Amino acid sequence: MVDLFVGKVLVKNNKDRDELDTEREVLLRLQNRVVLLFFGSGDCPRCREFALTLKEFFVRLTDEFYVERAAQLVLLYVSLDQSEKRQSKFLKDMPKRWLTLPFEDPYKKELALMFEVAEIPTVVVLRPDCTVISPNAVDEISRLGPDCFKNWQEAAELIDRSFMMNEDFDDMRMRSATDPLRRLKYKLEKKKKKEEE
Repeated sequence: MVDLFVGKVLVKNNKDRDELDTEREVLLRLQNRVVLLFFGSGDCPRCREFALTLKEFFVRLTDEFYVERAAQLVLLYVSLDQSEKRQSKFLKDMPKRWLTLPFEDPYKKELALMFEVAEIPTVVVLRPDCTVISPNAVDEISRLGPDCFKNWQEAAELIDRSFMMNEDFDDMRMRSATDPLRRLKYKLEKKKKKEEE
């Protein structure tokens, strides 16, 4: 899975818009997981309607309130929005664990071509080795809800782990002595960039 996103920046859907910009960060977030690529737009009424179903689906599988252990699932929103403001507005109500590509990243169009996205919303389900489990799981998610994840998990041949990995503790400690400085630097650069606009 990581091969698909080597050299790419993934952005967490939190208020700080933290970036996963190193190969290690991307690897830890994506390895041994089923990845959902959600192609959609906040301008599309069908996408907004389906996003509520997808949000509930994702929360039911990843929130410890509902499950003992979060599913091995990552959702990456591939925005086809016309503006960054529209994308931000759409993501504001979505789970903080969702990832997205930066708005200006042209790789979004490459992904849409690669997976032959003909309509939106589309949810492409990928195994950890980047092979496609389902080219469009919108109907499956709408009909079966969280139960369809078991089928994907079997198809992906995921290694089920009943213990916590290092990435489960990433938010609790620093990755290196310079980690706080690196994060502060990127936040300051983002603020400066926004002020210039």
